[in-house]
Amino acid sequence: MDYRVVLLIATAITALSPGNAGAQEGDATAGAAVFKKCVTCHVADSDTNKVGPSLNKLFGRKAGTHPGFAYSTGMKAAGDGGLVWDEATLRDYLHNPKAKVKGTKMAFVGVKDEQEITNLIAYLKQYSQ
Repeated sequence: MDYRVVLLIATAITALSPGNAGAQEGDATAGAAVFKKCVTCHVADSDTNKVGPSLNKLFGRKAGTHPGFAYSTGMKAAGDGGLVWDEATLRDYLHNPKAKVKGTKMAFVGVKDEQEITNLIAYLKQYSQ
């Protein structure tokens, strides 16, 4: 078999593998527009809590632990149970917050569009470094 065919097949398999499905990069500028849905309750560019906790330095944070915020029992329990915010857990939460964390106080119904979530994650990542 020609090595170019083998290389082409290997490239196609890698691109189509499930592990790469969520590996697309988001657009942080477009994510800033999506974040406008969140600004009533959250900030990302500072540690200031509002109605919801600050999302500054969110990635890698144990759920329910931002200082000075009064979390629901459900969110604290999720953190105690091992929920740490990363791309996968945030994506699940943003789809349906009440399904991901039983008893959360967050009234937001979620973001249904995958690209909006991907862009929102890219936006939030800027504030987690």
